[in-house]
Amino acid sequence: MYTKQEILRMVEEEDVEFIRLQFTDAFGTLRNIAVPAGQLDRALSRQFRIEGSSIREFLWNEDEDVYLYPDPDTFTILPWRPQQGKVARLLCDIYRSDDTPLSESPRSILKKVLCRADKLGYTFQVKPECEFFLFHTDENGIPTTLTHEQAGYLDISPLDLGENARRDMIQTLEEMGFEIESSHHELAPAQHEIDFHYADGISTADRIVTFKSAVRSIAKRHGLHATFMPKPKAGTAGSGMHIHMSLWKDGRNIFEDADRENGLSVEAEYFIGGILKHIKGMTVIANPLVNSYKRLISGFEAPGEINWSVKSSNVLIRAVRRREETVIELRSPDPSANPYLLLALCLEAGLWGMEKKILPSEAVNGRDFLPQTLKEAVAACREDEFIKDVLGEKFLEPYLAAKEKEWLEYMTQVTDWEIQEYLYRT
Repeated sequence: MYTKQEILRMVEEEDVEFIRLQFTDAFGTLRNIAVPAGQLDRALSRQFRIEGSSIREFLWNEDEDVYLYPDPDTFTILPWRPQQGKVARLLCDIYRSDDTPLSESPRSILKKVLCRADKLGYTFQVKPECEFFLFHTDENGIPTTLTHEQAGYLDISPLDLGENARRDMIQTLEEMGFEIESSHHELAPAQHEIDFHYADGISTADRIVTFKSAVRSIAKRHGLHATFMPKPKAGTAGSGMHIHMSLWKDGRNIFEDADRENGLSVEAEYFIGGILKHIKGMTVIANPLVNSYKRLISGFEAPGEINWSVKSSNVLIRAVRRREETVIELRSPDPSANPYLLLALCLEAGLWGMEKKILPSEAVNGRDFLPQTLKEAVAACREDEFIKDVLGEKFLEPYLAAKEKEWLEYMTQVTDWEIQEYLYRT
């Protein structure tokens, strides 16, 4: 844990000229203000404010100014910025002028859920599997969906044309303190995955937003565009962000029970039951874009049915038992999700299942399916009071209103497919 004086010393010793004070908006997009190094003391003293209207999706009262509270543990120098006059960043919590956390801030929402788990004696450990595409840009640097490669799952160069870019991404992430476990080419041409190690909930969410920013920046150096769009091309696999979770108490993974036939504890099954019970309402957070549903309903191993298994890998929730770990893997989320909100809902739904003792068989009756459109996901969320309790009405209502607007805007568009299918036939 860095102290204020340690950060000031590192900035001076490393010749850092600018510090980015970063936070995510409601949709998981990084926002920031940059301050000169001479203003760092003031920033660490929590004196920088932003206008409420600039993050109006957080606030009903847009006239209220809010303050950025940098988290010292998130201080890092950005390796892809110039080495003379370096740039560092600090992730920030958002507070009101009365020194209380802004309840509508995604990071605050996750911290509140983690605090409840901590009071119950639980530590939440998470590992994401982040997939993305590397596409060419045109002569003006504008992203395209073009790629020359034809690599598939676990292929290597020369088929994998993104291997060098991926290597540079890993080296950059390690410079920033990531512990990278593995990387590989994924199923679709130009699709990649980089996996990093387990961490607590808030650190994992912070790492996901940092990861996406780093990957995009290094891809640009290679003349490529990295996209976390769930389904950028038809007829091939989309990008997911599988979430691996474990829950610890008194130094023990409570999901393990070697005395039971399947090796899973009853608490693990309750945890799964809670997520299954609320997954429809959670989907608007786990899969927040119109485009997200083109991944979920198009096959290529993306889950559409609400189910679980210990053995099968092609299910919504998989209980993974390996020699070194027992975890619960949720396979529906995609990398466009706001990680703070997603992890808050996963943990709270699991804890709810444990408290209510909801077995998976009780959570799902017969064959049932995830929402198939953003419109259906919004409706499912509105029907589940649990989601409102976790995220708060002040956050959720503006969020859902924005998603309804997104759906309506999409429905007014005329796509190339419609022109090809109908223009000459009708």
